[in-house]
Amino acid sequence: MSEVNIDSIRQAYERLKGIVHHTPLDYSRTFSRLSGCEAYLKLENLQKTGSFKIRGAYNKIQTLSEQEKARGVIAASAGNHAQGVAFGARQAGLKATIVMPEIAPLAKVVATRDYQAEVVLKGTVYDEAYQEALKIQQETGSTFVHAFNDSAVIAGQGTIGLEILQDLPDVDAIVVPIGGGGLIAGIASAVKAVAPHVKIYGVQAQGASAMYLSKAAHSHKTTNDAVTIADGIAVKVPGDLTFAIVDRLVDEIVTVDDEDIAGSILLLLERSKMMVEGAGAVSLAALIHDKIPCKRKVVCVISGGNIDVNFISRIIERGLVKAGRRIKICTNVLDRPGELQRLLYTIGKLQGNIIHVYHDRVERHVPLGQAVVEISLETRDAMHSDMIMQALSQQGYVVELIV
Repeated sequence: MSEVNIDSIRQAYERLKGIVHHTPLDYSRTFSRLSGCEAYLKLENLQKTGSFKIRGAYNKIQTLSEQEKARGVIAASAGNHAQGVAFGARQAGLKATIVMPEIAPLAKVVATRDYQAEVVLKGTVYDEAYQEALKIQQETGSTFVHAFNDSAVIAGQGTIGLEILQDLPDVDAIVVPIGGGGLIAGIASAVKAVAPHVKIYGVQAQGASAMYLSKAAHSHKTTNDAVTIADGIAVKVPGDLTFAIVDRLVDEIVTVDDEDIAGSILLLLERSKMMVEGAGAVSLAALIHDKIPCKRKVVCVISGGNIDVNFISRIIERGLVKAGRRIKICTNVLDRPGELQRLLYTIGKLQGNIIHVYHDRVERHVPLGQAVVEISLETRDAMHSDMIMQALSQQGYVVELIV
């Protein structure tokens, strides 16, 4: 398959029937209110392997010749393509070798091995893993399954566009995450062929914006670094094939910062009860932070949900602090019986949930006869935190907000 067009995407759609899920298109009242649009989420985080990547990987493997299959397959991936290739290879009875960055989330590494693939860890970003995969491919003769710069892979990803048009024929705009560009190239190829009036917007992380720069210059650009919490789209070198499609068919590309991405992960978890990785959350981040010109009906592609649970915990902690729902305060009390109890009673009476208390009377900066107290506590929101601070001040405490 040498060209991406509506026919190749429809052929991919037929190959994928019974293999991948036709994922839900979920209307969100919350995100509609936050964005001012009718917001829908295309939930590829609920796809097999937890990501859209299985579509392109499986389609590519099914188009290989018998000679190519006999040599086994090799791929480079930050994690989601790895699982897609491993799944597709296992289904076809092929040997699979996957090169992943050393910092790939543990959940993605373990899941890839569970699909019986051999995993090689190399480099700190996708591009370094890709170079190692090319080296191994030359040594072994394995068939390379590119994560995005391949027409069969792009056609597989384009089946998402067909599903969106089936489920929401009057869609006005589709917002798509971009790393190397395979997902948006496939969706744009499908949608623009069937409904050319539908706007296609791409979203990149500010720290990994090669396709954004390429689109702006109408010339293939690369970046020296790709630093973002959205590891699935941390790509320094976008595909030349994907860029040609993106430059021709995508209406606009915007960027979002890691703070907005983290906030969107937390919103999806709290409001929609959806666990979504950084790359999957960028489309929603762009919509709710007014990066996308508001249309009537907008679909945000939530591309994957394979996020490390340890990272989720850090996102939650950071989000609570940012929202004023978790604070740490410091004050001095008289060093005598009952004074600490009086302070804690005041906080408890105001429904502050105390997590940790540090009490010390011998630090050098603490006056004799006093003790320093640091308290970590949970509150309902920033207004509740302010109320507690004001109440303590009214009782004579000099309170410093540490976090």
